[in-house]
Amino acid sequence: MKRSDKLRIIFGRLIQAIPSIIGIIIVTFILTRALPGDPAVYFAGPAATEKSIQEIRTSLGLDKSMLEQFWIYASNLARGDLGVSVSTGLSVKEELIRRLPASLELTFLALLFSIGVALPLGIAAATRPNSWVDQFCRIVVTAGVSLPVFFTGLFMVYLFYYILGIAPAPLGRLDIIYLSPPSITGFYTIDALLDGDFETFGAALSQMILPAITLGIFTLAPLARMTRGAMLQVLSSDFIRTARASGLKRSTVLYTYAFRNALLPILTTLGMVFSFMLGSNVLVEKVFAWPGIGSFAIEALIVSDYAAVQGFVLAMAILYVLLNLTIDIVYTLVDPRVGLES
Repeated sequence: MKRSDKLRIIFGRLIQAIPSIIGIIIVTFILTRALPGDPAVYFAGPAATEKSIQEIRTSLGLDKSMLEQFWIYASNLARGDLGVSVSTGLSVKEELIRRLPASLELTFLALLFSIGVALPLGIAAATRPNSWVDQFCRIVVTAGVSLPVFFTGLFMVYLFYYILGIAPAPLGRLDIIYLSPPSITGFYTIDALLDGDFETFGAALSQMILPAITLGIFTLAPLARMTRGAMLQVLSSDFIRTARASGLKRSTVLYTYAFRNALLPILTTLGMVFSFMLGSNVLVEKVFAWPGIGSFAIEALIVSDYAAVQGFVLAMAILYVLLNLTIDIVYTLVDPRVGLES
């Protein structure tokens, strides 16, 4: 595929995503106004009078009609202004920029854990059907789908922190005895390595292990199941039997021929898994006091913080669009026919 064709496909995907993002902005605006509670009451405090609450409501623009409020919101959004969070008093954009690296760092580590466990397990189960490995794969898949994320997180904290005492306290990205590394990427582990501070790197990594495993257990189930199913289908194909009859090594047949042809459905599932992780981050971050955008969204929902909720949903929508675009690009690298057919 020519470079111009790839750029055309990427540009086309971005254009197709614009109506979806506009629809998300409209629906989110309407749903946030349906939330129970009044942000003006929360902002004014328990000792506020009705007059002061009305003044705050006016200053926040909540006394205007829904259409006027949406026009103001859309105009500010076009200028890159996401508004001010009532719960924190800071710009929503600043809050998202500060908290997003924490969520992404946790998500990437959990995704790495999921891939490292699910792919070898799925391949091993496919090459040994009905063996103990296959049965173990089914147990892991069933447990991963059945166990709620918050239950797994609380159990991990209880076992490894409270009972065994081998895990750090679930109190955020770093223990209180450590200072945050100089902010370069926003990822504490990478920033600590770039700064040459290996002690802080180890502390930041240890804080991420339990939440990453908790998130990874939930997401490795569909990935392992799809890997097993796709590999079973490919391994029963005629070209695999021909490759084996030709005397090729088992590893060559398994990884060069079988796994590469099974990769497209696995990549599709991987994209879905990553989007699941972004949603599951909300519960995991609350359990482990992780200062990401998930916990920020929960706090905003509790107090009906319209600007913060809308900013969170918009950020998730943009991340989801970029994720789908990345999957499409990887598709064309794995199998160029996909790009040509699209």
